[in-house]
Amino acid sequence: MALGILFAIAFLGFLSCKSGDDDKDRGRAGGRDAFEAERSRMVDEQIFRRGVKDVRVLAAMRKVPRHEFVPESYRKYAYADEPLPIGEGQTISQPYIVALMTETLSIGKDSRVLEVGTGSGYQAAVLAEIAEEVYSIEIVEPLAERAEETLKRLGYRNVHVRVGDGYRGWPEKAPFDAIIVTAAPDHIPQPLIDQLKVGGRLSIPVGDVYQELILVTKTDSGIVKKDVLPVRFVPMTGEAEEK
Repeated sequence: MALGILFAIAFLGFLSCKSGDDDKDRGRAGGRDAFEAERSRMVDEQIFRRGVKDVRVLAAMRKVPRHEFVPESYRKYAYADEPLPIGEGQTISQPYIVALMTETLSIGKDSRVLEVGTGSGYQAAVLAEIAEEVYSIEIVEPLAERAEETLKRLGYRNVHVRVGDGYRGWPEKAPFDAIIVTAAPDHIPQPLIDQLKVGGRLSIPVGDVYQELILVTKTDSGIVKKDVLPVRFVPMTGEAEEK
């Protein structure tokens, strides 16, 4: 009888430890979490049905735990198709826009991507699921520090974050296969075009209160611009304002 009780206690202890290990995995990219069903529904209803078809983008959107990139008080809204406040007067973009902008870049596993406007780090995480390296610049220091901590905690070793004005890009890491800008200047910064490889793509919202999402493709003879759709982003600050 005593041996049976001891065995039962040991077995329960094993289950408790295993449950604790499982809890540690919740919220991690690649791990199961309580929001998995909501994330899958988000992709099916908000993203795929609205025309995003790139399988790599859809897989990344299913995998990255958006709830980890929003404040605790907003987590119940993490998989709604809407932007959410992240502090410092900034927002995390709605999932559809994140997916659409990522798809327009046509990146692959060997791509090096520059992101201007780290924000919460969510867009960088989505890019990191597809690309080889992601370089992300954030002008608001507290946001950069928080995003970097979140990305490291979730295991994203191929995202490099720095504090700075993204208008000038990251010249020492150029050229890039793709550049994505998640704040809106009223013009396309020339330094970002200069840092694109030939054949590279730049996805950027341009305008004042209301903007147009523009896809820029760099060619041997210059650039080709294509209007994608009307959007609304927070204004790009720093040198972009001075220009």
